Amino acid sequence: MDKKVAIITGSRRGLGEAAAYRLARQNYDIVVNDRVGKEEVDKVVENLQEKYHVNAIGVMADVSKEEEVQKLLSVVKERFNKIDLLINNAAIVEDMEIADRKTELFNETIINNITSTYLMSKYIGKEMFDHKGGKIINISSTNGINSFFPTSIDYDASKAAIISLTHNFALEYAPYVMVNSIAPGWINTDMNKQLPKKLIAEENEKIYLKRFAEPFEIANFICFLASDECSYLNGEVIKLDGGY
Repeated sequence: MDKKVAIITGSRRGLGEAAAYRLARQNYDIVVNDRVGKEEVDKVVENLQEKYHVNAIGVMADVSKEEEVQKLLSVVKERFNKIDLLINNAAIVEDMEIADRKTELFNETIINNITSTYLMSKYIGKEMFDHKGGKIINISSTNGINSFFPTSIDYDASKAAIISLTHNFALEYAPYVMVNSIAPGWINTDMNKQLPKKLIAEENEKIYLKRFAEPFEIANFICFLASDECSYLNGEVIKLDGGY
C-alpha cells in the first residue's frame, strides 16, 4: 500500500513539528516547510527519516507568496506524485499594544497568516479535487473565536479569517476534499514558554484543566482528523482549549 503524503507548513518547530512526528508514526511521508530556519528544517527531516523510516523532504518557501507556493507544489509532485493531506499551520504573531503597532506589521501578520492558508488551499486543494480525494486541516485559534487579546489584534483577526476560509473551501471542494479547522487554546510551545510567568499563571486559572496543552495533544487530534476513521466531518471548526 502506498504511503500517504502530508505537507505541513511552518513545521520546523512547535505544533507543526509535533504534527510531523505524529503523522510519521502513522507512516505518512512528510513535506516539512518553513520560510526561515533551513538548519532546523533539515534537522526535522533527518529525525523523521531516522526515527520513523519515512520519506521526508524539506522545502523552504514563503507560502504567502503565490510563486513560491507554485514551486513547492511542483517539487512535491515531482517527488511524491500525490498529496493526501495539507496542514495549514504557518503563522506569525508579535504581541504589543495597539498604539505601538505599525500598520506594516499588522499587514505582514494578515498576509502571512491568511494569504498563506488561502494560497496553499487554492493550489493544493485543487490538486486534491482533481484526484478526487484529500484532506485540508487549517490551524485557527481560540483567539479567533472567544479569547481576545488586543495586544495580538492582527493575529486574532487572521485566525478568525481562517475559520471563514475553512467553510468556503469545504464548499468549493465538495464532495472530494474534506476541509476542517482546529482552534487550539494555549499550547506549551517554546515560544509560549517565554511569556511572563504572571500571564501564564492567570491563563492557567481560566483553563478548566489548569494547564496549557502539550503540542503532542493537539497533534494527536490532527492525526485523528487526517485518518480514515474521520470520514464524515467537513467544514467544521473544533476548539481544543481544555475548557476555558
